[in-house]
Formats: sequence, structure tokens, C-alpha cells
Amino acid sequence: MRRACPSLLALIVVVSAPAISQIAVAGQGPADTFELNEITIAQVQAGLTSGRYTSRQLVELYLKRIEAIDRSGPSLHSVSETNPEALTIADALDAERKSRGPRGPLHGVPILIKDNIDTADRMSTTAGSLALEGSIAARDAFVVRQLRLAGAILLGKTNLSEWANYRSTQSSSGWSGRGGQVRSPYVLDRNPCGSSSGTGVAIAANLATAGVGTETDGSIVCPSAANGLVGIKPTVGLISRTGIIPISHTQDTAGPMARTVADAAALLGAMAGRDPLDAATTRKPVTKPLDYAAALDPAALKGARIGVARKRYTGYSAPTDRVFEAAIAALRAQGAVIVDPADIPTAAQLDACENTILSHEFKADLNAYLKALPPSARVHSLADVIAFNQREATREMPYFGQELFIAAQKKGPLTSAVYLQALATCRTRSRALGIDAVLKRLRLDALVAPTGAPAWTTDLVNGDHFSGASSTPAAVAGYPSVTVPAGEVFGLPVGIAFIGTASSERRLIELAFAYEQATRQRHPPQFLAVTPR
Repeated sequence: MRRACPSLLALIVVVSAPAISQIAVAGQGPADTFELNEITIAQVQAGLTSGRYTSRQLVELYLKRIEAIDRSGPSLHSVSETNPEALTIADALDAERKSRGPRGPLHGVPILIKDNIDTADRMSTTAGSLALEGSIAARDAFVVRQLRLAGAILLGKTNLSEWANYRSTQSSSGWSGRGGQVRSPYVLDRNPCGSSSGTGVAIAANLATAGVGTETDGSIVCPSAANGLVGIKPTVGLISRTGIIPISHTQDTAGPMARTVADAAALLGAMAGRDPLDAATTRKPVTKPLDYAAALDPAALKGARIGVARKRYTGYSAPTDRVFEAAIAALRAQGAVIVDPADIPTAAQLDACENTILSHEFKADLNAYLKALPPSARVHSLADVIAFNQREATREMPYFGQELFIAAQKKGPLTSAVYLQALATCRTRSRALGIDAVLKRLRLDALVAPTGAPAWTTDLVNGDHFSGASSTPAAVAGYPSVTVPAGEVFGLPVGIAFIGTASSERRLIELAFAYEQATRQRHPPQFLAVTPR
């Protein structure tokens, strides 16, 4: 039942200057006059080159923004902590720019990363859990090292669904014991999706130029879509997972979250690389930084064969379906050949084997990560975390429990027949009999589907009201998907997902960029208190 529409004044959340002005626009929230609002990586570089900005000034502006609207004002709770060394790093990169020139497109660009990615600095890595509060990594995650080499400034760590949303069957996405509940910047009582909730909200709210999330199944693309962003979930193995708190070595990957396809592509290129400590990166190694600039072709949809994956991915939300139909029409208008339907034959056959894989790998992979922590750490195994949560239940489990932890702890080793059978089943069903089957049979460049429904109302009592999404086939297969803003429903963003076969990132970026340029559906948030009519 639709909530009665309140007055305009009740819809407006007043945020302190200087981040957002208090001038209300009819029917909207406060006019956002932040100087760096919606700025792109290319525009940042132009400003740094011209002398309009220094990297120090950018960091200062973003830190003020975080203080004004993340910790005050609408209190988004998207940033767990800021980097106390960010200004020093910015000064060094400014000096390097003057003496030697920029390293590349990310030189001096402030970015935020998810708080399950190790940084060997003064920031902690906790996955949102109080069990790891204060845990300082001994070395940078490989992806962090890549970003530092590219000249990016790590502005801070973002809040997330605790343990990347692999703790409870009744969880609220975006809640962690460390950071509390992340709030949607579009409508504050709505859920930002997860598990990369903080990154999605922070980048949507212009708290940094771009951000990094991680995904096992939906954790990049869902919060990207829910927050009006572009999110790229790459092929497993394009980006190293070394130094990232794990769920599943079969499905885990980091990926970029940004306000434009071009920014996401620039970040993806910098993050990729061969890591001897991650075997997945050595199967098709990246030996030099990837440059996706040539993929940014606004005419790329002309003649492209795009399949519409309808079965299982439409019909759960009528407003979402309307946005999706408009997106298909836009693809057709740009010269794409639409093949409709192009359903994934095995779409309904992946959940059981995926759950078996995740529960077995979570126990093994998390135990390996925690075992490597220093002796001073509070926990060194999944069993230790379960016990910690029980001791600290008032703080750690005030709203939901740890059913997934307990189930995983009971699983056998990765040599068990049940695990190996599930792994073989899921690989075959998601790849040869799934995505690859429909792409090959219909000679398609990519599939499209709604990324998910509009954001649901956050409910800490009952947990997420999740209605549908299209992330699972690509997640289980380890294949890439790219989500792009497709429209809005009552002010809440909806995304369209471009899904392809292994290592098809470049083609997906081409298609996503052409769609983005033709439709321009990214709209910045207005920090409304409740959903407008």
C-alpha cells in the first residue's frame, strides 16, 4: 500500500552548509551545490592539469563533505573511517605531478575502498565486524598496491554489510556492528543494497571521485544499481583477491563502482594485474595496465546482438519492468539487434549448488585469512568469530544472528564429495549449459536484464525485503557483468545489467557506454526523508 504523500517540508532533509545548500527546489530535496558534485576522473585530471585544483584541495573538499552529510546531516553512515594520511599522500602526489608529470588517469584522484580490503597503513580492515576492530593489515591487498602505483589517493574505508553479508539469513544489507546501518542517499529510509553498501552510497553522494567494492553474488551490481551508479563485476581472475577478506575463491572479486562508465573502466584497468599469490589471475594473466579508453564508443550498439533474459529476471516488479522495457527500446533505437527472449536455460538451477559451494569455501577461505593475522588479533578462525559474536551478542547481534556462520562451521573440507559435486554442477550449469549456451545459440554479444528492483525499506526487525535480481548466473560462472543506470521509480534508481562470457569486459564496457551516452539516466541523490509520489 502506498504511503500517503507528506508535505514538501516533511520530504526535505536539511543538511548543513557548505556541502548542500538549504534552498529547496519545488518537488525535490535541497539543491546540492557541492563544488565537486558529479565530477568525473577526466574532469579531475583537467582541473589538476590546469591548476584549478590540487590533490590536497580535492581531499580537503571530500573530507568536509563526508563530515557534513555522512557523519552529520542525513547521516548516511557510508564511510567507516577516513585515511589520516590522505593529505600527506596528496601533497606528495602534487609534488610528483609538478616534477615528473602524472602517472596516469588516477594520479591524485581520491577514491574510497570497501572495509574488507587490506591496507598496510593506519586504517583498519574489519569487514564491519567488532571482532576485527583495530586490525591493521601487515601488507596491502594486491588491488590496493595497484591503485597506489596508479597514483590514486585512498581517502578512506567504506561501511558494508557485515562479513560481506554472509552471516545471517535475516540480515539487513548495509548494517555492520562497526558502522551501523548505511542509508540510501535517494530516500533515507530505503536500503542501499549490499554488501558494498557504503561504497555505493558514498560514490552516489559524491563523497569521493570513485570507489571499489567486492562481490560474491550481487554485492557490486546491486548497490550500484540501487544508488544510480555504474558497477563492473569482472571475470574472476582479472583482479587479484589477495588481501581481501573472503567468502568464496570460486566467486569473489573486487570491482569498480563509479558515476560513469568511463570512470569505472579507468578504475578497472588500474586494478587488474597478475598476482602470483592468486592462481586465478595467472590463467589469463594481465601483464600491463589495461586501457579501456578505446572501448568508449558511443556508436558501439549499432549492429550489436543483444539478448533479453526475461525468464526469472522480469515479472517480480511491475515498475522495474517498465524501466526495463524503456531501456530495451533505447537499445533498439541505437541500432542494436534485439533478440527477445534470450533466456538462460539453467537460471533456476543454480541456487542449491551455489549455496553448497559458498558454505564450504567460506569456512576454508576465512580460516586461512584469519589464521594469518598476528597473534594479537582477537580471532583466528571462524569458530573464534562465532564465539566472539556470542559473547558480544548485545553489540554484534542486536538485530539478526549468525545462522550462515554456524552452518558453514559444520561443513567438511574442500575435498568432500558433496562440495566437489556442487562445484562441478554449478560450473557446468552456469557456463556451458547456461550463459555460454544462449550466447552461442543466438549469436549474441551480450545479455541484458534488470539488475534488480528499486530499493526496499530498511527493516532491522525482519531483514531484507529482497524481490529479485539478475546477478547469480554471472556470479556463479565467474563471468563479467556491468550495471548502468536505466531510470527511476518514485525517485529510486533502477539499473540494467549487461552480462557476457568470460573475459568479455571490453565488449560489455562498449555496450554499456553507448547505452549510457544515449540515455543519461544517472541522477544525483536528493536525500529525501521518504519516497515521493
